[in-house]
This record gives sequence, structure tokens and C-alpha cells, in this order.
Amino acid sequence: MRYVHLTKALALAAVMAFAAGCSSTGSKSDSGAMNGTGTGTDTSAYGTGTGTGVTPGSWEEVATLKNVFYFEFDRAVVRQEFFPDLEGHARYLAGNPSARVRLDGHTDERGTREYNMALGERRANAVERLLIVNGANAGQIETVSYGEERAAVTGNHEGAWSQNRRVELRYLSR
Repeated sequence: MRYVHLTKALALAAVMAFAAGCSSTGSKSDSGAMNGTGTGTDTSAYGTGTGTGVTPGSWEEVATLKNVFYFEFDRAVVRQEFFPDLEGHARYLAGNPSARVRLDGHTDERGTREYNMALGERRANAVERLLIVNGANAGQIETVSYGEERAAVTGNHEGAWSQNRRVELRYLSR
């Protein structure tokens, strides 16, 4: 009986510690985002851009931006290193309503064909959400998943696999 009470107490303590670790007390940078006074220029977290105050980018600026975005194994989270380039693409799309892009989601060869098709779609959708949050219109964006079907690099090693886990952004019209 004593063991049962001890186990329950430890489980309750673990849950409380987890809940306390997940709670947010807010900070100076958080409070600006919570009360609507943020500038929308902070790129420290996914989706921090508000789409407000967007200055249209030029085609010359877009030509200097990356258009291939790589992902970790079995993940569909856009890496923070790509945020500035995606924000530049979003600025261009926001300033040029007739511009359209296609996001091609890709995976490496590991996993089933069905799983890789779904993962490629999740990756393309993650990039699409980031573009929309930063000012692009959803109607300007088309997503396609090729899964493992269109490998950029052939090979059965991490070097090849890492280059195949990607989303390619292609302009259909300017």
C-alpha cells in the first residue's frame, strides 16, 4: 500500500514539473507579440512575421534568395536558417499579386512510398504556412509532393539522403 502512494506521489510530482517547465511567464519580446505591438521583424521562431508592414521585394532581390530548403530526417519543420530567404520570397509575393509559386516536396528513399508522399506534402505545407504568415496570399501558392520519386542526388548514404530531403520553390509567374 505504501508503494502505491509513493508511486502516485512521484507521478504527480513529475506531471507538475513537466507542466511548470512548459508554462510561459512572458518576456519583453513575448509581451510585444502578445499585445500586438510587435514589429513582425523578429525571425527567432516559426511564424513570428505578421505580414504587416511588408515592403515588396524586387525580382532582383528574389534572384539572390535560396529556393531549395532542406529538412532533417523524418521531419517537416522548416529550419530557422531558411527564414530570411522565405521572408524575402513572401515579401515579393505580397508585393506582386500576380506572381505564383509551386512548392515541390521531396524525401529521401527511406520509408514506404506512401509515407514519403505524405512527408513531402507536409514539408511543402510547412514552407507554404511560413510564406503565408509573412504576407503571401494562399492563392499564389501551389504545393506538390514527389516523395522519393525525384531524387536530386543518387546514393545510399547520408550525404545523398540529406540533399534529397527538401522543398524546391519554383516561380510559375512573376
